[in-house]
This record gives sequence, C-alpha cells and structure tokens, in this order.
Amino acid sequence: MTEMGIQDTLGILRQPWVNPSRTSVGLGWKGLYLSTQGEQPYRKTFDGAPSHLLILHLDGPVTVRRGRRGVTESRRIPPGGLFLHPAETELDVELGDRLQTVHVYLSDETLQQAVGHAGRTVRLSEEFGITDPLLEQLVLTLDSVVREGESDSRTYADHLCHTIAVQLAWRHSDLGRAPAALPLRPAGLTDCQFAAARELMDARLSEPLPLEDLATATGLSVSQFARAFKSRTGQPPHRYLMRLRVEQATRLLRTGTLPIAEVAALCGFSHQEHLTRVLRAQLGATPGELRRRG
Repeated sequence: MTEMGIQDTLGILRQPWVNPSRTSVGLGWKGLYLSTQGEQPYRKTFDGAPSHLLILHLDGPVTVRRGRRGVTESRRIPPGGLFLHPAETELDVELGDRLQTVHVYLSDETLQQAVGHAGRTVRLSEEFGITDPLLEQLVLTLDSVVREGESDSRTYADHLCHTIAVQLAWRHSDLGRAPAALPLRPAGLTDCQFAAARELMDARLSEPLPLEDLATATGLSVSQFARAFKSRTGQPPHRYLMRLRVEQATRLLRTGTLPIAEVAALCGFSHQEHLTRVLRAQLGATPGELRRRG
C-alpha cells in the first residue's frame, strides 16, 4: 500500500473554495490521509471515492445538506460535530456558511483489516451532525501530529489510524449490531513474536517504523498485532517504542560524548529540540542536565 494522498479522496479538497492549511502528505501514512482547511459555502455532487470520509467540524454551527442524487437532508451542525461518508458512494452536499474542518480519509483495506472479521465486509453508515467524543479526540490528536510534523510519528499515527478504524466499525457501521465481532480480551504475543518485534524496534530505533512492519515480523495482521502487543506489554506499540528511544538517548547522554543533535538522530527523534521536549516531559530534565549528571 502506497502513501495515501489527495488522489484517494472524494474530490472536495480539490475545489477552489477549499483552502488547506496542513496535510499528511510526506509523512508516509499508508492507510489514512488527513487535511485541515477552511471551506467556503458551496453545493456540489461528488462521485464515490475509494476511501471513507470522516469530517470534524472545528467551528460553527453551520447548516449542511446532503443526499444522493439530490440534497435530501438538512442539519445544523455545531463545533465537534461529525460528517461520515462511506467509500464508493456518491455524495450531494451543500455547505451553508464558512467552516473550519479536519478531513480524515481512511482506506477500505485499513478498515477491514482493523476489524479482522473473516467472511464479512464492514459497511459504514452515512451520518452527519453526530457526536462521538472518542473520534473527535482521535482526529484532533492526528491533526496535532501533522502540525508537529515529527519524523518519528509513523508508529503513533498507525496506532491512531487503527483505533479510528475500530471505532468507526464498532459504533458507525452494520458491525455495531454484532457484539461478538470484535474480541474484547485478545491473547498476547508469544515469547517468539515479542522477541521478533523487540528485535525490529532495536534495529530500527533511529528511523520511522510503520506498525505494518512490526506486524509482519510477528506473522500477524496490523489489528491482531496491536491488540496482542498491548495485551503482552500493557502499552500500545508507539508508546513502548518511545520508551526504548528515551532509554537509549539517556544512556548515550550519560555515558558518551556524542553531540546532543547526533544522539537525537540516533534515537529516532526529529531534531535536538524534539529530544529536549520529550525528555523534559518524561524525565523532567533536558539532555544537557542528564549529561551533567553522568
């Protein structure tokens, strides 16, 4: 799967009345594309796209009308409201006023893999004007990842993408009527699987590490790996990986003489300032302070 881009979207973002301020282009995200923008009032029909669309309204309220082969429903959507449109589905939409939004486009492959429900295809609902506090926070967190643009965010973004896919399937699809579809108490990784994942993390500590690569190393799907890894360690993969990076950076700072910027690069941080920010948040000390303590 290649990095998702605007070519995988519904077409809204190509319109002249949309002004993106930031996107996930260049971050290497394969199952998800994010764009944050201002939108002017419009009315237009769009063909179906290969990806599912989730829109978070950042301000408002604003009137939105939607339908297929003609606008048929109208709602007044407040800040925090969500608009959900499934893949391969035509859309007629009208926006009544200016609006700030975050668009999340999720590939259908990612959705189906996240659910891992053999023999059944999950179909998302057509919804708008709804609220879902968990989805709202996940989208805002993804947007903050794009805003910061850190090169080591790949594993974290993959985890957020997986969580969004599961929440959409569980709460906003036909799967939500089948409680047994998602396992609630997954088994953890075996010793061999955990060793393979840990070995890959150690080997690629200095570079972005997609969740897909870790899953492949253990012979599991991304969905199975994420659940099994957390069951084994008590942490999602991205947090565990960050802990390893912090531990390695601390060792290098206390026992070596490498420049701080070089330590940051060797441990997978985007730059020296990124390392400083993380160490201050997690250890209450800057790289220079750790080095002086020895």
